[in-house]
Amino acid sequence: MKNDRNAQLERQPQPVSRARAPARDDEPAYVLHTYPFKETSLVAEVFSRSCGRLGLVARGARRPHSAMRGLLMAFQPLSLGWGGKSELRTLYRAETVAGHLQLSGLNLLCGFYLNELVLKLLQREDPHEQLYEGYERALAALRGELPPAWAVRRFEKDLLRELGYGLLLEHDVGGEPIQAHARYTYILEAGPRLLGEAEGDTPVELLGTTLIELAADDYRRPATLQESRALMRYVLTHYLGGQQLHTRQLLREMQQL
Repeated sequence: MKNDRNAQLERQPQPVSRARAPARDDEPAYVLHTYPFKETSLVAEVFSRSCGRLGLVARGARRPHSAMRGLLMAFQPLSLGWGGKSELRTLYRAETVAGHLQLSGLNLLCGFYLNELVLKLLQREDPHEQLYEGYERALAALRGELPPAWAVRRFEKDLLRELGYGLLLEHDVGGEPIQAHARYTYILEAGPRLLGEAEGDTPVELLGTTLIELAADDYRRPATLQESRALMRYVLTHYLGGQQLHTRQLLREMQQL
């Protein structure tokens, strides 16, 4: 079991990279979001494997015959080339990497939820190669047959761990192993704490089994799916620091995630 000092170090946020991402010619990436820039261009917020999140200007991409017009789509694996030294780099090449199944319905909305989390919680030009792999894994799961909430929970865990806020799920705040049939609340930046019999309202309440199964990415039990969703909302709301997730509200209205 890790000592308290190690547990504290795991929860510390990673330092933000201050160096500008160098020019790239063949960088794997995904588009998270695009918006108009000047009269005919677009800014693409992308998540790249080795440079993290960054903003790229696609000049002329809004023109009807632009080669990039149909390429800068969410959830499409791309190979990008860019250059420049300003905060918004210049995108000069974009190619699709491989064919893929399009997301649709609830799975599509879950994909946009993942994108919004990355946009709002990752600093620009702060590399997270392991999270990039987790993002690709989540997209593959959303294209599969398992419930989309399973893919979302795992990615949320990956994201928190990469930010230095990994959830403590196997031991309580006192270092004791989680008891399957006990009830817990979750103390931010500390971990699970046993609930007393006469304890009042708490921000979140979980069965020990939920914590054990969440640690193992096992969401077959409906109560685990429901309680882990409440835990993730509670924790992510704290680290978002007041930023609203528009996709979360849509998913709430659908009562699916």
